[in-house]
Amino acid sequence: MPRRIRALIGTIAILAFVIVYAPLAMALADSRIAETPALVQAFLYSILGIAWIFPLMPLIRWMERPDDPA
Repeated sequence: MPRRIRALIGTIAILAFVIVYAPLAMALADSRIAETPALVQAFLYSILGIAWIFPLMPLIRWMERPDDPA
C-alpha cells in the first residue's frame, strides 16, 4: 500500500479516535477531576492531554513506514 494511502487512512482514524476520546476525557475531567486539589488536577490534566498518543503510536508507525519496493 502506498504511503499516501496509509497517511490518508491513518489521518481519518486519528481524527475518529480524537472525536471519541476528547468528549470522554472532558466528561471524566468534569465529573471526577474537578473535585480534586489543584496540584492533582494539574497532574491528571497533563496525563489526559498526552494519553491519546499511546494507543495511536502503532498507527503512526504504520503510516510512516516506507513504501515496499515494487
